[in-house]
Amino acid sequence: MSEYREIITKAVVAKGRKFVQSTHTITAPNRPSSILGCWIINHRYDAKKRGRTIEIHGHYDVNVWYSYHNNTKTEVVSETVSYTAVVRLKYRDDENVVSDDHDIFVRVIQQPNCLECTIASSGNKIVVQVEKEFAAEVIGETKVWVAIHPDGRDEEDDFDYDVDEELENLTPDLLLGDDD
Repeated sequence: MSEYREIITKAVVAKGRKFVQSTHTITAPNRPSSILGCWIINHRYDAKKRGRTIEIHGHYDVNVWYSYHNNTKTEVVSETVSYTAVVRLKYRDDENVVSDDHDIFVRVIQQPNCLECTIASSGNKIVVQVEKEFAAEVIGETKVWVAIHPDGRDEEDDFDYDVDEELENLTPDLLLGDDD
């Protein structure tokens, strides 16, 4: 009888992380005088495994509040921006991966966030710098080996879950409290 057993189980077989900074140019209908605010909403994404990478395809809405007409009027311009991010994977143990059937889990560590929003020198253009970060994991079948104790289970390793002796000396009044 062998002293080890081979078990096939699901485990994290690869991981990756990606920090992305990008610049988007948004065209305003009026010539901006100043930027009053910028925020990013409605972030959605989908991920697929491609070889030794995870491709994330997503989009979000960039909203810029700006003044125009010599700071006498304001307006919000909104634009949906699409992106693709590629996360390189680092595999733990290539030779113990049993099958190519994998589950992928991608989570956003940092939602898309506006770093800086400025007026371009060309006039009606607004330049928005955005950052975001992702973490990806690949769950797949892998092999693990466990040692087998040749004599079976040792009775001394059993835990004693008997707590009756500890509970005998408890005063129930202390547990319920006194509502005087």
